Amino acid sequence: MKTNNQHDVDRRPFIVGVGGTATAGSSTEQALKLALKAAQSAGAKIQLFGGEFLAQLPHYLTPASVGCPAGQQLIEAIRNADGIILASPGYHGTISGLVKNAIDYVEETAKDSRAYFDGIPVGLIATAYGWQATTSTIATLRSIVHALRGWPTPLGAAINTSGGIFREGACSDAAASRQLELVGQQVAELAHLRLSAPQLLQAVSN
Repeated sequence: MKTNNQHDVDRRPFIVGVGGTATAGSSTEQALKLALKAAQSAGAKIQLFGGEFLAQLPHYLTPASVGCPAGQQLIEAIRNADGIILASPGYHGTISGLVKNAIDYVEETAKDSRAYFDGIPVGLIATAYGWQATTSTIATLRSIVHALRGWPTPLGAAINTSGGIFREGACSDAAASRQLELVGQQVAELAHLRLSAPQLLQAVSN
């Protein structure tokens, strides 16, 4: 008979990707998909909440958000996630309202036994038409993850999309492509470590 810990060791990590824009096929969403693909290649199960899905979400805490099926679907995935990847475009030097609204729904987990992103790895991706907004957007995402008790991965992908590097799900910039791959790999590997040796991460966090 397997113990609970043995079950966790054998279980594939579940990684949830959240991000994109209201524009179909946005660079942000393509970047997120590439990172999720890398996590999948590293042995994880994945689920994407892209721009089209996020655009369905009512503003958090408005009457329309109460019991909203899309919101409930997102919250349930977050509750079950072993790792998260957040991807936002840089709008006016910070994250977009669409992505921030999705993150606001995480407040529904505040009273869970594992609140927010507590103890799980979170990969970060920022895309912008220039370098300045990528760095400030990554910094904002990192601050949010810290506030939600998550573990930002060592690498955050800051991607300058001014050269039109994303086309039909592929990235033509080798350095950017490698960054996205590493983000996905790091989330998957840290999620697997958390499942297989939770006492180790608990000791580090203490």
